[in-house]
Amino acid sequence: MTNMRTFLCSILTAFLIVSDGSQTFVSAQQPAEYKLVFSDEFNQPNGSQPDSLKWVRHEREPVTWARWISNSPKVVYIKNGKLICRAIPNRSEPSDTASMLTGAITTKGKFEFQYGKVEVRMKTNRKGGNFPAAWLFKQHDRNNYGEIDIIETFGKRGVAANAAHSKLTFNNPRHGQRNEFQNKLDVTKWHIYGIEWTPEYISWSVDGEIVAHFRKSSNAETLKRGQWSFDYPFYLILNQSVGNGEWGNYGNTRQTYETQFDWIRVWQRK
Repeated sequence: MTNMRTFLCSILTAFLIVSDGSQTFVSAQQPAEYKLVFSDEFNQPNGSQPDSLKWVRHEREPVTWARWISNSPKVVYIKNGKLICRAIPNRSEPSDTASMLTGAITTKGKFEFQYGKVEVRMKTNRKGGNFPAAWLFKQHDRNNYGEIDIIETFGKRGVAANAAHSKLTFNNPRHGQRNEFQNKLDVTKWHIYGIEWTPEYISWSVDGEIVAHFRKSSNAETLKRGQWSFDYPFYLILNQSVGNGEWGNYGNTRQTYETQFDWIRVWQRK
C-alpha cells in the first residue's frame, strides 16, 4: 500500500493542471534538471499593454505575416488574464494604407535564449484567412537564418503546423529535408503547444504529447549547406496575421480575427 501511495503521489506531482472553468488541460511539469528562465501569465489589468520589460511591438515588414502590423492598442491588449492579438479592418487610421491592422509582439532586444523548452497555451479561430503563430526567430543575415514555429495554423484547415526553417530550407525549396509537420486539431479550443530544442534535435508537442521531430543531420555536406541553423540565441514572437493566398488561405479584410494567449514559459537546463 505504501508503494502504491508513493506511485500515486509521483503521478499527481508530475502534472500541472490548468483550467479555464469549462475544460481542463494537463501539461507535464519540467524535469528537475530544468529551470524557468522566462514566463508571462498576462495577468495585467484589462485593457493594458503587455509587460514592456519583456515585450515590444514587432515592426512592420514586407512579408505576409508582418505586412500590416500596427502599434494600435486595438490589436494588442490584455483581457481577463489573456493576451489578445487581433487583425481588424483598417477603419481608424486613414493615413495608413494597410488594408488591415494586425497585432504582433516580440522579446527582441529584451530576451533571447539558446536551447530549452517552451510552452504556450493558446486558442484561435478558423475563419478563412486566419494566420496566427507562436514562434522563435533570429536572422543575422541571409546566410545565418533560423526560425522555429511552435505553432501556426491556416484558415479553415483545422491543423496545428510546426516547422524548423534553416539556411538550407530557406534558400533551397528542394532541400530534401522534412522540416514541416501538420496535425489535425481543433485550434478553437485551448491547447498547450510546446517545443524541446537541443543541440541535436527539435521536438514539438501538443498537450504534452510529442507530435514531430527534426534532427540535426550527420552528413557533413548537408550541414555545410545550412541544414542546422539553430546554434545561437533566438527571441520569441506572438502574432495574429491573415493569409495572402498561400496554401489557398486568403484573408478577408472586412473580418476581424482574434487569437488568445493564456501564458508562455521558457525553461533551460540548470
